[in-house]
Amino acid sequence: MDEVEVVVAHSERATLRVGDVFLKVDTDQARVDVEIEAMALVPVPTPEVLWRRPPVLAISAVPGTALGRLGGPSNGSAAAWAAAGAAVRQLHEAPLPPWVGRRRRGPEELAAELDGECELLVANGILPAGLVTRNRQVAEAAIRPWTAVFTHGDLQVEHVFVDGDEVTGIIDWSEAGRGDALFDLATLTLGHEEHLGDVIAGYGTDVDVDVIRAWWSLRSLLGVRWLVEHGFDPSAPGCEVDVLKSRM
Repeated sequence: MDEVEVVVAHSERATLRVGDVFLKVDTDQARVDVEIEAMALVPVPTPEVLWRRPPVLAISAVPGTALGRLGGPSNGSAAAWAAAGAAVRQLHEAPLPPWVGRRRRGPEELAAELDGECELLVANGILPAGLVTRNRQVAEAAIRPWTAVFTHGDLQVEHVFVDGDEVTGIIDWSEAGRGDALFDLATLTLGHEEHLGDVIAGYGTDVDVDVIRAWWSLRSLLGVRWLVEHGFDPSAPGCEVDVLKSRM
């Protein structure tokens, strides 16, 4: 009998693996709706939806292994990272989805949220004031108008699966929607700056690297407190706090 593996679990949702089936437990059915619709629309390989019985969604495992993980080495070659960049370009060139997305913010709203989060990080003693101030300055470059594209919205390196130099699947589409292309590229390369050139080469068009670096700071600043409150450790080697320190 297959064992049950807890892939991730916190107060918002949980994902279990049983053999070649992933069971995603999520009481937010709007988030599940987005995931199912996004996988049906995007021009890149995704898991197969097996069945849905709220609050559980069952999807198939995708072949291959994760390209890497935050805080750890990458399993992928330079060519695999370039293939990931090419897949992201395919996604960004797809027609816009009919929904906006959960994380899509205009520049003014994003700046206001970031300022509030920075205040909390310092006031609650989560991060030193100097570290927050410096990264808030770096993050400013990401707060500008952008042309919306179809984005994954949470394109962590663990969500991209490869077999050799081929992308075999991209998972976890619940944050998909209209957004900034460079946010996806920044999320993919967060903590793996050494592979940014490979990803850009595969993406195949000029991008503003300073904006990608700004998104590294911005995403990390917005994520640290949530991670702490949900039992994760953003201070682990190579994770969000190290990303912030690298900007000093």
